[in-house]
Amino acid sequence: MTAWLLPLLAGFGTGILSAWGVGGGTLLLLVMTLFLGVNQTTAQGINLLYFLPTAGVALLSHRKNGLLEKDVVKAAVPTGLAAAAAAAWVATAVDVAVLRKPFGLFLLYSGMMMLRQSGKQKK
Repeated sequence: MTAWLLPLLAGFGTGILSAWGVGGGTLLLLVMTLFLGVNQTTAQGINLLYFLPTAGVALLSHRKNGLLEKDVVKAAVPTGLAAAAAAAWVATAVDVAVLRKPFGLFLLYSGMMMLRQSGKQKK
């Protein structure tokens, strides 16, 4: 009966963190794989579905507030689409176990860079 409670709380909590600018989707991915027993491929698919509406709303908000640089968007979209297609192919062609360690290292590196950047801003 309470099997829905942890997923609900995880989604709610990561949604709040996303609104604060923290990588809520990444945290949701970790909760799904470490605590809910979801395999990594399925969790990544759910994470993408979680991200798309959030990114769409953010894009509209930034556009409304005049925060988009059109030249940057025009350059980033084709590159991003190509990179996403290549990454999707790699994710389906390579065993999930092979991807876990590099993804974990990427998360650690990203976290360290964020902490380093926030430390510089406080000085």
